[in-house]
Parts: sequence; C-alpha cells; structure tokens
Amino acid sequence: MDVRDEATRDEATPDPTPSVPSTALDDAPPAVRRRLRLITWIATFGGLLFGYDTGVINGALPYMTDDLGLTPVTEGMVTSSLLLGAALGAVTGGRLSDTRGRRKNILLLAAVFFVGALGCSMAPSTEVMIAARFVLGLAVGGASVTVPVYLAEVSPAERRGALVTRNELMIVTGQLLAFSCNAALAQVGGESGGVWRWMLVLATLPAVVLWFGMLVMPESPRWLASRGRFPDALKVLQQVRSQARARAELREVTALAVKDEQEKLGGWKDMKSTPWVRKLMFVGFGIAIVQQITGVNTIMYYGTEILTEAGFESDNALVANIANGVISVLATFVGIWLLGRVNRRPMLMTGQLGTTTALLLIGVFSLTMDSGMGRAFAVLAMTITFLAFQQGAISPVTWLMLSEIFPTRMRGFGMGVAAVVLWLTNFVIGLVFPSLVSGIGVSNTFFLFVVAGLFSFAFVKLFVPETKGRTLEQLEDDLRARFS
Repeated sequence: MDVRDEATRDEATPDPTPSVPSTALDDAPPAVRRRLRLITWIATFGGLLFGYDTGVINGALPYMTDDLGLTPVTEGMVTSSLLLGAALGAVTGGRLSDTRGRRKNILLLAAVFFVGALGCSMAPSTEVMIAARFVLGLAVGGASVTVPVYLAEVSPAERRGALVTRNELMIVTGQLLAFSCNAALAQVGGESGGVWRWMLVLATLPAVVLWFGMLVMPESPRWLASRGRFPDALKVLQQVRSQARARAELREVTALAVKDEQEKLGGWKDMKSTPWVRKLMFVGFGIAIVQQITGVNTIMYYGTEILTEAGFESDNALVANIANGVISVLATFVGIWLLGRVNRRPMLMTGQLGTTTALLLIGVFSLTMDSGMGRAFAVLAMTITFLAFQQGAISPVTWLMLSEIFPTRMRGFGMGVAAVVLWLTNFVIGLVFPSLVSGIGVSNTFFLFVVAGLFSFAFVKLFVPETKGRTLEQLEDDLRARFS
C-alpha cells in the first residue's frame, strides 16, 4: 500500500499505536541513538574540511608569498578565489542536493575536496594556485549548504539545534587543526619555502574519511519523501527514531510533501510565483550577510598578519593565533549548549552586540596604544573576545536558521542561494581587506565593521523570525502564514 494512502487512512481510522508528537523527547533505543550520532559525525567531516581549507591559508600565506612571489593584489586573489568558488559551489551544490539527493552530493563534494587540496599543494605558480583554490571553494560552498540541510532533515525536532551545530563545531575544529598544523610545520620546516605545501596537502586525509563514511550512510528521509519515495523515507526514519515516532513523523512529512508538490516549489521560477517564499528568501539573504559583515573572516584569514601588525614576531603570531582557534572551539561548545536552552533570535542579537564591541576596542587599541607587547596582547584579547561571540552565537545560529527556514522541496536550493550571498560577501571582504588596511589603517577598517554591525543588529530585530521548538513541517506552516 502507498504510504500516502496509509497516511490518509490513519487520519480517518484511529491508529492502534498512539501517534508520537513530533516535539516529544526522542524515545528511541540506544542502538538507534548511536546510529544517529554516527551519521552526524561522518557527515560533519564536510564541516571539518570546510574549516581546515578556509583556515589553513592563515599560516600558509606568508610562506606562499615568498615562494610564489605574491603581491598584495595576488595575495588577495589567492585568498578570495576560494570564496568565489564557494559562492558558485553553494548554489550549484544546493541545487544538486535537491535533485540528486543530499548523500550523493556529499560524496561528490568529498571527491572535489580531495582534488582541490591536492591541486593547491602541488601548484607551481600563482595562476595554478588561484585555479586550485577556486576548485576547493566549490567543495567548501557545496558543503556549507548540503551538510547542515542533511543534518536538519535527519534530526529530531528537539535535537536539531544541537546536531546541526555539530557541523559548526567541526568547522572551527578544522580551523584550529589548520592553525596548529601550520604552527607545528613552521617549527619543523623552519625557513623551508615548501612548508606551505605540507600545510595544504593534509586536507586530503579527512576528504578520504568523508567519502568512505558516506558510502554507508542513509539518504535524508525528507528528501526521499519530497521525491515520493515514502517507503524508503520510513525505513530511514526507523533507523534514527523509535518505530512509533518514525510512523508519526512520516505522516507529517507526507502531508507537507504533497502540499509542496501542489505548489511546485523547487526553483527560481517557483520562487518568483510564490510571494511568501520570495520574502523568506530575502530574510535568508539578510541572515547570510549579517554573519559575514561582522568581519569574522578577516580574523580567520588574516589573523596572523593582524597580530604581527599589533606587535608580535611572525613565529609568535602563528603560535598566538592558535588561541583564536581554541576559543572558537570552546565557544562553539557553549553555543551548542545554549541552543538547547535559549531562542535563536536573541542569541543572534547578543552575538552581534559582543562582536561589534570587540571590533570597536580593536580599533581603539590599535589607534591609541604604542606598538609593543602591551598593544599586541590587548588586540589578541579582543580577537579572542570577538571569536567567542561570533563562534558561540552568530555562526551556529546562522547556519542553523538557513537550514531550517526554507520549504523541503527547495531547502537545498534556497539555502544555496542564501549561501551564495554569504560567500560573495565573504569574497568581497577577503579581497578588499588587505587594501583597506594598507589604505586607511587597521583602526579605521575595524570601525567600518562596527558601523555594519549596528545595521545588522537592527535587521535581525526587525525581520528575522524565531525558529526554535518546532518540526521543519510545523515551522514551514508558520512561516507560510507569517509571510503570505
């Protein structure tokens, strides 16, 4: 019997097994909970690669600059070519995950991660490096969209925040791993011009783990339902839920899948003809921009140079930059804990106030304090404070909300388009930051980010909806009503 028919029958005939409310605590047996944890950890190797490949340039760039003869312009191009690739990878990856499936897309991305990392580590010239970083960016952008969507669609409602933000934890863990490997290899390699190649090639290892791991992971049950594969969706839900809850959740997923099919949600044409989805898309764009114009990636990409400018020696700056990676990981743990206890929207606004204040103080210290270790440690303290608020509040909430707010049939596409905006904003900031610092100085550059932070706070307060405490299907119905 078709599961849709069964769902219709269940509405008319009492089910001998009481249905389990979607918002009830998961009553799955231990083996099922372990299966869900395994799925989460394997998928988030995509986040680890995202973090390592974006963070490794921080320490590799000074060595690469000497070896490849980079100028300030080509330095910006090497850094930002990954971001441009990520913008294309986000929208392409989102679309592919909607058409081919989340799991198949992650397998493809693992292969692209491997090829891109290998190409970067073997690049003989600046031009090849820029091209290889662009390819690597395709994988980073695709992973930034597909992994959170996959986790959101597999997770129970009450654990969605914690499980989706595990990906953010793996991103910052990847960045910390990159910072630590950079510092260790710099100590071992000394002044060797090729040390940066070893920094870059290490990213091939987690790519291999991701590919082999995803071979034995299931497809997203909600994607299967959106394609009318209801029996397959039920089988996957039964792997990660109790039997009763799996059947109850399938009824909810089935009803919404039928409604989405009737509205033909799925792409640009459908978005233009559906006003509430179009409004929601602009909210997604705003959330994406808010996350980037804090200036977070100026710290991630140019943190070593910022600390050197503040007064640290080059080798000491590499070691000191590890503190930024450590605080990012610790803050993300705190963020995961908070997401289970507080609403998303106030958490996002609190993070914005914290990052804006930290950037203001970085600018003030750089402007008013004499060069030396006092200024160096003051700036380091503020970059740590900035990252505590960014990685503990803003980044987890951003990726979580973007994985939640779009309808199931276009979730990958919608998040992909929003991520394009995010990565293009990231690209522009990464490209112009060295020139801004060179032209107007560190202080005035960070003051610009302070002004942007104030505008971001106002946007979130006025336009961003709360998403906590509901299944994806309940949330879609609520947003449909709000924005219609």
